[in-house]
Amino acid sequence: MGLGVDERRPLAQVEDHPHPVYNDAVSMRLLAIKIGNSNVNVGVFEGADLLAHWRIHTEIDQTADEYALVLNDWLSQAGLRDGWRGAIIVSVVPPLTDTFQELCRRYIEVEPLIAGPKLKTGMPIRYQDPRSLGADRLVAAVAAKVRYGAPLIVIDFGTATTFNVVNRAGEFVGGAIAPGLVLAADALYESTAQLPRIDLTVPPRAIATNTIEGMQSGILFGYLGLIEGMVRRLREEMHELNARVVATGGLARLIAPHTRILDHVEPDLIMHGLRILFEMNVGEAS
Repeated sequence: MGLGVDERRPLAQVEDHPHPVYNDAVSMRLLAIKIGNSNVNVGVFEGADLLAHWRIHTEIDQTADEYALVLNDWLSQAGLRDGWRGAIIVSVVPPLTDTFQELCRRYIEVEPLIAGPKLKTGMPIRYQDPRSLGADRLVAAVAAKVRYGAPLIVIDFGTATTFNVVNRAGEFVGGAIAPGLVLAADALYESTAQLPRIDLTVPPRAIATNTIEGMQSGILFGYLGLIEGMVRRLREEMHELNARVVATGGLARLIAPHTRILDHVEPDLIMHGLRILFEMNVGEAS
């Protein structure tokens, strides 16, 4: 299912890093929070180790107290309620930024950093209006550059799929935004009278003989074509035909086994990017 990609190129391996054993007495833990349109992701770091990682559906009307009940339950079950060094938030849902700032102040008693233009990133931004750049895109790019070097293309498979380009000089130079897989599938269902809602499962063949597999073929194989075509085009415009491609986001695991265009799959890339930004701005010891 390589869709014209060099079959000699190995498939990307999903970079799953097992959670290490942690020290109950430590007082150097970092709370990392990613607020997305579909999900809120919460991670706890001890040094560079991601000890635990949870996800909850984004509810824009939920209060800090309500989110704190869920967070407290997670932390209690993991034995991670104390020892906070700090917190950092990246958000694409502005009303919830304030909600989680309040949560951090009231329930873990730290003032969180907010990923955005005011933080040091170590990455110059060559964007027409840097303030309009989604902070999650920049966090992912910073993490990928630290882990894999430059030049590179970071693809985040979320509610929207974003392509984020870092040139050889380590500068964020732009990218592209496309509808995410779930968004595309939902639009097809909601905008037609007879097409059903489908599971995002790769069908056995592109030439389908029933409606369900026909929709799966068009969405999944069509999306693979979009990803591979965009990467080729971006590499050409960068004049970097061997630029690394790093994938992250909730649907990266679904895409990765069916294309050879991805070099690395890092499901927790933005979590690690938040840790890196915290260390840049607060220091490795605070």
